[in-house]
Parts: sequence; structure tokens; C-alpha cells
Amino acid sequence: MNSTVSKGLLGAAVLLLGGGALWLAKRQLEQPPARVAVLPAKATPFPPLAYDPTSIGSPVGPDDRPIVTNLQIADLDQDALPDVIYSEARHNTVRWIRQYPRGVFTEQVIAADLPAPANVWAADVQGSGRLDVLVACMGQIMPNNDRIGSVVILENLDNRTFRPHSVLENTARVTDVRAANLAGHTDGRLDLVVGQFGYAQGETRWMRNLGGWQFESQVVNRQSGTVHTPVADFDGDSRPDFAALVSQEWEEIHLFRQAVPGGEFKDELAWGSTNEDYGSSGLATADVNRDGRPDLIYTNGDGFDYAVRGHRPWHGLQWLENTGQGSFRYHRVGDLPGAYAPCAADLNGDGFTDLVAVSGFADWDKPSAVALMAWLNDGQQGFTPVPLASSPIKLMTAAVGDLDGDGVPEIVTGALHAFPPYEKLSNITLWRRR
Repeated sequence: MNSTVSKGLLGAAVLLLGGGALWLAKRQLEQPPARVAVLPAKATPFPPLAYDPTSIGSPVGPDDRPIVTNLQIADLDQDALPDVIYSEARHNTVRWIRQYPRGVFTEQVIAADLPAPANVWAADVQGSGRLDVLVACMGQIMPNNDRIGSVVILENLDNRTFRPHSVLENTARVTDVRAANLAGHTDGRLDLVVGQFGYAQGETRWMRNLGGWQFESQVVNRQSGTVHTPVADFDGDSRPDFAALVSQEWEEIHLFRQAVPGGEFKDELAWGSTNEDYGSSGLATADVNRDGRPDLIYTNGDGFDYAVRGHRPWHGLQWLENTGQGSFRYHRVGDLPGAYAPCAADLNGDGFTDLVAVSGFADWDKPSAVALMAWLNDGQQGFTPVPLASSPIKLMTAAVGDLDGDGVPEIVTGALHAFPPYEKLSNITLWRRR
């Protein structure tokens, strides 16, 4: 699945505003310690997995420093060959790396002059039978509390060309947008879930699809720092719910459920850290224990909020086990400095769900610093860390999927080179298992 630049660039020099009653409430939750030690002895020096990297899409030039904010694997032209779409903030474009024929990847720009695109998502918004591309635009990557964010939908006209529709403007900086049938439409329309980091003020909202590229907004949370808003039926009532990872000083995961389709969403706190500096950086869904319930996988690795940007000792990966009826149980998986982009797949073919994350912040002066990490599941949700790569570095977004149709999932990563060191550069990298 997926993931993206999160709090990262978005939240440097964060304003610590206190937190009030919600700050106090979250600390009444039963919490694990901010850092759970994972014995490094479990890491295998000769991993059972090995991957070969291949650059796809635009090459990195001598003066080019890619700023890839998000990527997704999606069969955008529905030719049965999975493609890659990504947003990049160096040139403010959205790009499609089309796979055709199998194993051959060709990139094209499908939207330009977008105001700081931070996230992309493919979905058939109007029931046309073609996949559109949803784009979350921040307006400006660096901290700004002005209402400069927007949501743009790239309408897929013919599986080759795309027409932009701006469906939300003059709003707090937008960092994520997803599509789901929240209102109970019967004609194929999908509504939107929007996460807005903002800065001092932010929002989480859903937008009812009225047809004709018109939407009606309902704000469900007004905290700043929302990073990701994954959608799933978390409580098993056959209606889609959504979660929100709220970073900044909050460091919380919220769950939004509705009693009836199209009704009001209830804001519930699913989990909150006792560490205001936890560094929330990524949230995605996966059935980790394969019990039929969607769990949450969650990275904390933000390193942008410090005078000297970098990792912290509590950074890593965890999963929140869905125990039913909107309740979750926290499990630490392992440490990874600067962890971003949690993903899940059965990497080694043993029938169990393994986990993957990348590092945007590590001690890059050390050749052994890990940029890409897997955790292999023993079937009882015991995880063994397996370092996969130490180069290229500064990976901020990733997705996992079977791109070549052999039944073995590949990994795709994107790099964000916005600050030194400018070495071991990459743009979009496809990792194939040997």
C-alpha cells in the first residue's frame, strides 16, 4: 500500500500551543512508553530477502535534487499493468510513470503548476469508469498558517489526458485526500476525505459529492497537523470509516465513524502518545494479523522540527491492532531512525503479513545507516528486522505491489532531497526481489 511525506517539511518550527482539555484527555489513556526497545540482535546480518534497485521515471541530473512528496501504485489506464503516480514539489507537478509493455516504464507530466502538491490518490470520483487522480496541495511546503491549501482532481478524460478541477480552495494547507462512498451514493459517485495540516490551525473534513464536480464540506476536527486520512470499515458495520493521524504537539490517531450513511461523523481518539515530540510521520491500513479486520500501521520518524534536523531514539514502526467496535491495541514493531511510509505485504511468500518502512532521517555519515527496512512476520506477529538497503538515502514515500505479475511484491520508493547531504540521490526507485 502506500504512504507519503507527512509532518516532515510541513511542520518545521512548529508552534507549541499547549493543547487544553484534549491534551489532558489523551494522557489519561493507558499508554506504552514513548520508546520500546527492540533487541538489535534479532536483525539478520545476511537477510533472507535481497532486492535490486532500478531507477524508473525521470533520471536525476547533476543539478537536480528531487522532492518527491508522495507516490502510489495504480493501474491508471486500466490495461492490467500497474503504474506509478507521484507528486513532486521541486517543479510542482504530478507525474504518471506508465508501464507498457510489461517491464517498460515511461513518464509523463499529467499536471503542472500545482501549488506544492503533497499527496496523490487514484479513484473514479464520478463513476465514469476511469480512474481520476486526487491531489492534495499545500500551497507552500514550508510552514505557513495562511489559507493557501487546495484540493485538485485531475479528471481522466481518455486514459491519456487529464483535466484539472479545483474542488476546495483558500483553506488550511492540505496534506492528504482520499475517496470513498461515505454518503451512500448509488450512482458510482465517491466523496472525499481531506486532511489539512495547516500550521497553527488545521482541519480534517469530508466532502459530499454533489455531482458535476461540486462538493459540500463538513469539518470533523479542527486540530492542526493532520498528515494522513486512510479509509476502511474499521468497526465492521459495512460502512466506510476513516482515521486521521494528527501530528504537531498532539501526536494522536483519531477515528471517525457514522451511525448512518451520510450522517454526522463522531470523532474518537483511537490512540495518543505521551511524548509530544513523538514525530508522527505516516499512517496506513493493513490486516496485519489476518483476522479480517483492518489494522493501522504507523511510523514516527519526523526530523524536521529541530534546529539540527535529524532522527530521535524513539523513532520507528508500530501497529495498532483492531480489536473490534472501533477499539485498537498498540504494538511496537521496531526502531528505525527517521521512519516514514509504512507499508504491508507478504514479502517472502510464507502467508504472513510483513511490514516495510523507509528512512528520511538517519545518520547518513555512517555507510551502514538503513534507508529501507523490512520486518518479517513469524505468523504470531513477532517481527524480525531485515535491513534492505543503505542507498539511495532520504527516502520519504513508498508503496508495495506486484508490478510484474509474478506474484512477488515489488517496492517503489521516492526520495526527498531538500537539505544536505546531497549525495546518493534518487527520484523514483523500483526494488525487485532477487
